[in-house]
Formats: sequence, C-alpha cells, structure tokens
Amino acid sequence: MWGRLRETGARFLRSMRAESDTGKDRRTHNLFEAAAVYVSARAEDDQERLDEAAGWVSPEALSFGVSELACRAVVALARERDESPQTVARSLLGLPAA
Repeated sequence: MWGRLRETGARFLRSMRAESDTGKDRRTHNLFEAAAVYVSARAEDDQERLDEAAGWVSPEALSFGVSELACRAVVALARERDESPQTVARSLLGLPAA
C-alpha cells in the first residue's frame, strides 16, 4: 500500500514539475514539489531529504501542500478501490468503519 502511495506521489511530482534541474541555476521549488518530497522522505525515514524539502517553502505552504497531497492520494485510492474517500481515509488511519 505504501509503495502505491509513493508511486502516486512520484507521478504527481513529475506532473507538477515546471522545469528540470540542470545544476546551472539555483532552482526554486513549488509547494507541491516540496510536499511530495517531504512526504516520501518521511515514509522512507530519510531525515536529510525531509530537512531539505522543509527548507524549500515556508512551513505554512508545506502544511498546505502536504494536506493537498493527502486529499489527492485518498481520492485516488478511493477511485482505485471503488470505495468512498471516508472509508479509505479511516482504513489508512486504522480506524473502524463509520
């Protein structure tokens, strides 16, 4: 399940990427890219990438991006499973069905 979530996040990140990193210029990162890297780094327990992504945008923007990523991931999983978003969210959190 986590692999599927990471794959969805990676696909989302690739679709939101505005430009590729050529290494010549200091690249700016948008909040969705920061959120995708932050969440995937947290899932993989990669503290270095977690800290790096957290520095790309303000804490408020990162929080918004992580929230948006969570919403989109739950909706994508719900469609894939043919279940309601509420059922999927409760399942991911280990909560009993409502």
